[in-house]
Amino acid sequence: MAPKSDIEIARAAQKRPIQEIGARLGIPEADLLPFGHDKAKVGAEFIAGLQDRPNGKLVLVTAINPTPAGEGKTTTTVGLGDGLARIGKKAAICIREASLGPCFGMKGGAAGGGYAQVVPMEDMNLHFTGDFHAITSAHNLLAAMIDNHIYWGNELGIDQRRVSWRRVMDMNDRALRDMVCSLGGVANGYPRETGFDITVASEVMAILCLATDIHDLQKRLGDIIVGYTRDRAPVHARDLKADGAMTVLLKDALQPNLVQTLENTPAFVHGGPFANIAHGCNSVMATTTALKLADYVVTEAGFGADLGAEKFMNIKCRKAGLAPSAVVIVATVRALKMNGGVAKADLGAENVDAVRAGCANLGRHIENVKSFGVPAVVAINHFAGDTEAEIAAVQEFVSHQGSEAILCRHWADGSAGIEALAQRVVALAEADHHGFAPLYPDEMGLFHKIETIAKRIYRAGEVIADKKIRDQLHAWEQAGYGHLPICMAKTQYSFTTDPNVRGAPEDHSVPVREVRLAAGAGFVVAICGEIMTMPGLPSKPAAETIGLNPEGQIEGLF
Repeated sequence: MAPKSDIEIARAAQKRPIQEIGARLGIPEADLLPFGHDKAKVGAEFIAGLQDRPNGKLVLVTAINPTPAGEGKTTTTVGLGDGLARIGKKAAICIREASLGPCFGMKGGAAGGGYAQVVPMEDMNLHFTGDFHAITSAHNLLAAMIDNHIYWGNELGIDQRRVSWRRVMDMNDRALRDMVCSLGGVANGYPRETGFDITVASEVMAILCLATDIHDLQKRLGDIIVGYTRDRAPVHARDLKADGAMTVLLKDALQPNLVQTLENTPAFVHGGPFANIAHGCNSVMATTTALKLADYVVTEAGFGADLGAEKFMNIKCRKAGLAPSAVVIVATVRALKMNGGVAKADLGAENVDAVRAGCANLGRHIENVKSFGVPAVVAINHFAGDTEAEIAAVQEFVSHQGSEAILCRHWADGSAGIEALAQRVVALAEADHHGFAPLYPDEMGLFHKIETIAKRIYRAGEVIADKKIRDQLHAWEQAGYGHLPICMAKTQYSFTTDPNVRGAPEDHSVPVREVRLAAGAGFVVAICGEIMTMPGLPSKPAAETIGLNPEGQIEGLF
């Protein structure tokens, strides 16, 4: 009999009322704002009352560079949370919300898979509790107020050529990357060049995910730089008096969302910045709340460890005062074979040599994670076609790296298939290494920070940036922004800026084509290579096969 599909498994879930899930973490029913029977937001007043409690252990799940073969990072995050609960730990999971762009594009949904899923899957991958709509609205309100201010006399003296604030939408639409607005005559304003980014690349998304409370949220929103005057003075969102209304739009969105896994483990699903163009972590509010309520909190960072984990350590942990107790690096035999040169069509055949060759990518990620002073363990996410010899090759390689690779069968068996990893994670976390440190200090220069990431994490030989970019970074340092961390925008598929280069290349070049100051979020974005802040749909988008069946159920979303 063929195994059940993800959606068949999700529809058969024995969900508990969300009030019961909240009670498992000690959240009173009165402090939950329910969205139906199976999801709710956690009240801000309740969260504020938790601050004097001690924190639980924070476990980060990351992965090797993604391939078309699949890695299963979210599936492993969910499975590990269930596994920790299975062995008697009070556990919670923290993951990001899904963007509509990938759901209707190529990547698909983001709620786990098999018997390691967060439910309700359809809601999570579509409108959920409306957070992304609120973020889109707040971002575009600011954009509208900029053009309106210019139209009604431009009292602030904004230089229309130097408006840096673009518009956003939560969809992949390459046609909107670059455009001209305000065409059509005097009544429509002053024409200028602009464009759209995807909502998950919005600075408002990053701000919501890094804010510690509503007051911090409004301050950060006010700090947003929307453009410059003719004498190069920055213009902030608070100068336009936009920060108050933006905060109102985001008031409910700031409250973390609580749902559950198939095994009824509490899961916070909140925020959704991409890791290839933003910082790729769920909200600080959700993570810090979970740490006050659970003994173990399992969270993930987007894409491979070179992007998501690096930003988790250098941006989220630095800003929120967090430190992971252990890191899990997810790999699959199939993905390692692809890194070893095997085509996707040939992954079904045993190829131990290709596995060994592809392990170079895994080894690089192990080294990088350990460089932050945090212990790492490898989770081999099991696929049915994996052979014993291939699995043994991965385990042997990882043991030579001073770590351990544990075979995990959570996709097929749920928590029962990941107990060994859960036990190992507890052992690592309880050892209290206390060695965590970011990659670079705050006082390091901005370009030096970019070089440090490129050379130490990507193993690049050089960073290429023209004089205009270096001068811009220097100007920001002179303006008082030199202490900010760097958020690298780079392809997720490779350590290089070329998505086709797999494995563990060295001495390559990292070209920086643009830098953006996200003053409200508190980081500087370095856009590298051909990475786009507004993705496009593939030739055969997933949207073509999504629809309702005769029973009114959604088909094709997963």
